[in-house]
Amino acid sequence: MQKIMYQTKLSPSCKTPKYKQIIQSIINDIERGILKVDEQLPSINELSEEHLLARDTVERAYRELKEQGYIISVHGKGYFVASNDIKKIKVLLVFNKLSSYKKIIYYAFLKGLGEKATVDLQIHHYDAHLFEEIINKNLGKYNHYVIMPHFFHSADKGEYMPTIKRIPKEELVILDKDLPGLEGKYLSVYQDFSKDIFKALESVVDLLAKYQKLVLIFPFGEHYPMEIMQGFRLFCNCYNKDFGILENTFDEVPAPGTAYLIVEETGLADIIKKSRGLDLTLGQDIGIISFNETTSKELLDITVVTTDFEMMGFMAATLLLERKHLKVKNPFQVIRRGSL
Repeated sequence: MQKIMYQTKLSPSCKTPKYKQIIQSIINDIERGILKVDEQLPSINELSEEHLLARDTVERAYRELKEQGYIISVHGKGYFVASNDIKKIKVLLVFNKLSSYKKIIYYAFLKGLGEKATVDLQIHHYDAHLFEEIINKNLGKYNHYVIMPHFFHSADKGEYMPTIKRIPKEELVILDKDLPGLEGKYLSVYQDFSKDIFKALESVVDLLAKYQKLVLIFPFGEHYPMEIMQGFRLFCNCYNKDFGILENTFDEVPAPGTAYLIVEETGLADIIKKSRGLDLTLGQDIGIISFNETTSKELLDITVVTTDFEMMGFMAATLLLERKHLKVKNPFQVIRRGSL
């Protein structure tokens, strides 16, 4: 067993109790390989003096670390990193909702982590205040915080960015939507909605040539990324396409020469039904591009624009285990089918 010059990382401004900060700091450093098996930790006196803490605070932290199997005590010598099997990483997932697509990400993430981690899932339902409550209750209890930063369109960055910034960058993983204004090195596997939509439409510009108008069906109240509209508008302006944006399909009557980019499946079903009632042929009279691949869309021969949700979850898990703080754009593609 060997003595090292190790310093715990405590934050005076953090609301997390000091003994919990000691526990999380030591666990994190063990799992990152900073603290190695058999290395000696500071004594209770050394740690309490270094951070001006009561001995009881340090004793409580060391006691819990011993109970969890991370450290051992040797009579007359002190505390050392335990030589038992590496403990599982603790991960908190905070999603905006649990749709069928988010479930794909969730299960791929679990598969990627395998037996190396335990994962808890919570949902913030686009609510910045609920998100803040979740993080406040759990900060310091997990090794990693994996969040999807989708919030109400009316939410100001000032409502959620301070909460995100409180999460240590080495513990933060952002999924699905990156935050360009967030500084520091953190892991992110994201979609660039504006550029993805633009490039997707550009890749099928040959098929869109036979349509005089493009219509985006974008449900404003469903909290979909506004960048989708930005990318759509940019494409139509660049390629001189007449276009429209509708919140829903209730009053829409499909007209020949129109191609629809449809975000929700209810809108997709409605446009297909109305087109059939008007004897309009998909891929000839009208065009349809739907968001996100499903088996039913494959069977119906519907062209889709989609990200690889399984890849997103698996890649995030892989990079997390490798302790890489990278920003990775998730693959996005168009699947050409007969509806366009």
